[in-house]
Amino acid sequence: MGSAAGLSLASLAPPRLLAAPAAPAAPVSAGLAVRPLTDKLTLVSGAGGNVVALSSPQGLLLVDCGSAEYSHALLRTLGALPGGHAIRTVFNTHWHWDHTGGNELLRKSGAQIIAHENTRLWLGTDIWVEWQQRTYPRRPPQALPTTTFYSGGGKLEFGGEPIEYGYLAQAHTDGDLYVYFRRQNVLVAGDVVSVGSYPILDYSTGGWIGGMAAATQRLVEITDERTQIVPGSGPVTTRAQVASEHAMLATLQENLWQLMRKGYGADDMIRRHATRDYDPQWGNSDLFLECCYRGLYGHVREMRGVV
Repeated sequence: MGSAAGLSLASLAPPRLLAAPAAPAAPVSAGLAVRPLTDKLTLVSGAGGNVVALSSPQGLLLVDCGSAEYSHALLRTLGALPGGHAIRTVFNTHWHWDHTGGNELLRKSGAQIIAHENTRLWLGTDIWVEWQQRTYPRRPPQALPTTTFYSGGGKLEFGGEPIEYGYLAQAHTDGDLYVYFRRQNVLVAGDVVSVGSYPILDYSTGGWIGGMAAATQRLVEITDERTQIVPGSGPVTTRAQVASEHAMLATLQENLWQLMRKGYGADDMIRRHATRDYDPQWGNSDLFLECCYRGLYGHVREMRGVV
C-alpha cells in the first residue's frame, strides 16, 4: 500500500468560495471523556468526532483525531494512556474537519496518516458544501494523509493486533472507510453510522442514500452481535442498530425515488412527511430529505430511469 496518484474531481460541481472563511476557533482546554472499550482500545469523546486509540508498548494508533481546536487537549488526554508517549499511525475515516482536525499536529510529530485517496483530494482543495452553505478552505500540505488507497482496503498489524480497513463507496462522503479491530471485536465506522438522528448524506462530496444503504449492509455483514461499533459521534452502538439503519435507508431509497419519479422535490417530500414511519426513532428529517433528494438526482441512471 502506498500513496496513489490523484483522482479527478471533475464529475462533481466546482467549489464556490465565500467572501472569507471564518477564523479558526481558539484552542480548547476542557477535559475530554475517556471510556475503555477493551484492555487495549480507548474511546475519547468530546473532541469533535469520536477518537479511538489502540495502545501498545510502541505507541498509539488512532482512528480519527477530532477538531483542530481540540488537538492539544486531545494529545494531553492521549498522553495518559499506555503507549501515549508517541502516536505512530492515524486513520481518517473521511475528510470532515471534526475527524481530521488533528492531522497537522500529528504529522508534525511523525505520525503516518492513512485514508482513502478521495479524502486526501478533498482536504487539498477548497470545498463548497451546499447543504451547510459553507466553504472549507484547502488544508495545508502537512494536514494531508501520507498513505492512501483507491478501492478495497487492506490489513496491517500494530502492537501485535491485526487491523482491517475497507472502503465504503459514496456513502456519507465518497471517501469513507471503516477500521475493524477483529481480535478486539471493535469496529470504528465514522459517520456512516448514526445514532439517534438521521445520517448526513454529504452530496457535495459524493455521499448519497444508495451508497449509505450499501455501506451499512457491509458493516452488518462483517460484524456479529457482540461487536462494539463506534459511530463518528455519539455513543457506542450495536450490529442490530446498524441493521436498523440499513433497513431504514434501503426502504426510503426506493420510496423517495418513486416520489421523485412522480415529480416531487425535496420540499414536497418534507411537506408530505415522507419519513413519518421512521421519525420516532430518527428525529427531524428535513435536512436528511434535502440531502437524499440531491443525491438521488445525481444518481438517476443507477435508479432505473429518468425523472
